[in-house]
Amino acid sequence: MSNPAPHSRRALPGHQIVLGDHDKLRLDSGIEFGPFTLAYQTYGKLNADKSNAILVCHALTGDQYVADDVHPITGKEGWWRAIVGPGKIIDTEKYFIICTNVIGGCLGSTGPKETNPETGKPWGLDFPVITIGDMVRAQTMLIDHFGIDSLFAVIGGSMGGMQVLEWCKSYPARVFAAAPIATSYRHSAQNIAFHEVGRQAVMADPDWCGGNYLLEGKKPARGLAVARMTAHITYLSEPALHRKFGRKLQNRGGITYSFDHDFQVESYLRHQGKSFVDRFDANSYLYITRAMDYFDLSVEFDGRLAEAFRGSNTRFCVISFSSDWCFTTAESRRLAHALNAASCNVSCVEIESDKGHDAFLLDEPDFHMVLSGFIEGAAEARGLK
Repeated sequence: MSNPAPHSRRALPGHQIVLGDHDKLRLDSGIEFGPFTLAYQTYGKLNADKSNAILVCHALTGDQYVADDVHPITGKEGWWRAIVGPGKIIDTEKYFIICTNVIGGCLGSTGPKETNPETGKPWGLDFPVITIGDMVRAQTMLIDHFGIDSLFAVIGGSMGGMQVLEWCKSYPARVFAAAPIATSYRHSAQNIAFHEVGRQAVMADPDWCGGNYLLEGKKPARGLAVARMTAHITYLSEPALHRKFGRKLQNRGGITYSFDHDFQVESYLRHQGKSFVDRFDANSYLYITRAMDYFDLSVEFDGRLAEAFRGSNTRFCVISFSSDWCFTTAESRRLAHALNAASCNVSCVEIESDKGHDAFLLDEPDFHMVLSGFIEGAAEARGLK
């Protein structure tokens, strides 16, 4: 594998760092990869002994702009600004917050839309397949750059929660506290199936061009929009959909006897698909969903999940939501049982909510109370004032 020279096709505000110039990033596929760019944002100040750093890990379609006033692409607030900020649960007046765009992403980190220096063209499908482990190893290189030996906490939901668990498995001495939220130690067959439908939708779009759409000046917008629509359904619950939309029609007095978007829920999904296409790269979607599919912490331990955490001194808070059918409470309980079997310090909480998987991104007071209490308790144990 050649050494990819990172090159962004669009300048974005924030921080970027070139890593792996001398010590390459060894991918799970066996490829030595580097140098590469990792885009990140920081909030707050690192204290003198570097003991107050919190790494926030984003979900599949998230990014590094976790707490910005204005997201540079969407124009909206940062995706977790309800939780991260001055005086908030993850308090930027107390803690130093780091959030990276994962390797393979499309908002500044090296990914399939960036330039392959050997060809001078976008990587496309020549980009190496990545894993959650690869994402985390890239993050450790950034943490090393800051001179941080031990993170106070690693926190994330969904795919972000997978990164949290990978950190705790691979670098237990570097994580004081961990909050894996709405996630699992493995991707289920059902989730893999939904991801495959999404990938096939992208690849079936004639404008995908075998992954070379950037060279052709095209964009597989229709396929990527369908992929997003399909995935978005899994992030919601039936009660939430019914409460928000029911069978209400979209700005019309009756059905049109056509295939137009008669129902509000149809219009909503089409909007979700269109807005997603405007901010996300199709090939990145393929690569990141594949990384989630490959995730299973128990594999290297012959199914004995507890062995992944044996000897860990990390404090865990495993949080699930009752209506989440993407990452169920049953999966969180299996994780908690394994942590208990490994004699870890763990609490496991199910939040009653009818908002589905996306509840961790929404206004859920009980969730906020649990996370706040966990962080405050961990800070006290850490000796942080």
